[in-house]
This record gives sequence, structure tokens and C-alpha cells, in this order.
Amino acid sequence: MYFLKPISDEVRLSNIIFNKHKKTMRLIIGSIFACIAAILQAAGGFLPGIGYFLSALATAPILLCSMFSIPFGVMSYFLTIMLLFILQPTELIVFPFTTGLLGLGIGASFYFFRKRLSIIATGAILLILGIISLLFIFHFPVLGPAFSVSFSFLTTGSIFLFAFLYSWLWVEMALIIFKRLKMIII
Repeated sequence: MYFLKPISDEVRLSNIIFNKHKKTMRLIIGSIFACIAAILQAAGGFLPGIGYFLSALATAPILLCSMFSIPFGVMSYFLTIMLLFILQPTELIVFPFTTGLLGLGIGASFYFFRKRLSIIATGAILLILGIISLLFIFHFPVLGPAFSVSFSFLTTGSIFLFAFLYSWLWVEMALIIFKRLKMIII
């Protein structure tokens, strides 16, 4: 079955090879990923319309950095948060709970799990927790005015479905990008 195929062996090998680089090189790569993520996330505030599409792509640098090394993925995640504090403070509440958390979760799950379904589920669970926290705990309208910040089963069910499909999309995109980027970095 498609969802039960093992897919993360190549990522584990790349993780070992990446950690053989000098620490300076790994720090530079992690910092570059953080800068790219911060610029993409900040685009949502600078460029209305197309900027929202670009801000969704901020998941990719954190995800890829986490696939190469979990500690450097975490470093890139927090560095991106600090850069957003300077570039676009309005994106500070969205990135840590949605885009960045999804990238960090999927990237780390490639190391911990072998099956596609486990990796997708990990990303989906973290995204669900982030969106639900923003909506129902902080009352931040992350989904826009179409969804109420008061709890409803319809909203929660829609979030579950969206998070699973979105996580699945990012897992597949990450595998494609990783294979091409692996040759450059490793």
C-alpha cells in the first residue's frame, strides 16, 4: 500500500553525511535556510495576494534543514522567529504555530519514522495543534473571517482534513526537493 511504504532511509543516510561537515558549514547552511524562511514568511505582510502564497512556502526551508539535521532544523526554526521579529512582527504568531511547526515536525519525523503514513500523521497532528491553539486558545483568526474562533465540530473537522492533505502535500514535495538539494549540500 502507498502509505505504508518505507521512505526515510535515504534521509537517515544524508543526516549522517551532513553531520560529517564542519560545524561552521552546518551553521551557515542552517542560517541560510532560516533567512529564506523568514523572507518567505514575511512576504505575506509585504505583498498582499501573492505574498500569502509565498508565506506558505516558508515551510520548505525549515523542513529541509530538519531533514538534514534535527538540531540545526530547530536552530533554523528559532532563528527564523527572531528574524521575523525584526522583519515582520505581525507574522510572529502565525509562523511558530503553523508553517514553522509543520516544517520542523515533518523534517524530524523523517528521522524517527519509516512509513509515509507516520510522517504525514506527525505533520498533520502538529499542524492541527498549532491551528487549534491559535483559533481556540489565543482567539487569533488564523483561517480568516470565514471561520469562527469559538469551537465547532465543523471547523475542527475541516481543520483535520486540511491538515492531513496539506501535510501529505509537503511530504511529497519535500522528497522531490530533498533528492535534488542533497547533491548540492552533501
